[in-house]
Amino acid sequence: MPIYEYQCKACGVRFEQFQRFTEEPLKVCPECGGSVYRLVQPVGIIFKGSGFYVTDHRASSSTTAAGKKSAKENGGSEKSEGD
Repeated sequence: MPIYEYQCKACGVRFEQFQRFTEEPLKVCPECGGSVYRLVQPVGIIFKGSGFYVTDHRASSSTTAAGKKSAKENGGSEKSEGD
């Protein structure tokens, strides 16, 4: 069951409540009886491993094998034509 955090509009008290997904959100403050609203909390997601960012590059064996293959086909030289 998830834990939801609420804040009272009248007294400002914050509290947490275990609730099921199917339950309606709380509407009454347990301290003063005022109205409450549910606070939205950021989700803690941790991506483990490499390749989750745009700047990350995964070393692909097909890319390196293709580069070696094309170099062998060109006579083993990787010089540009201008050299």
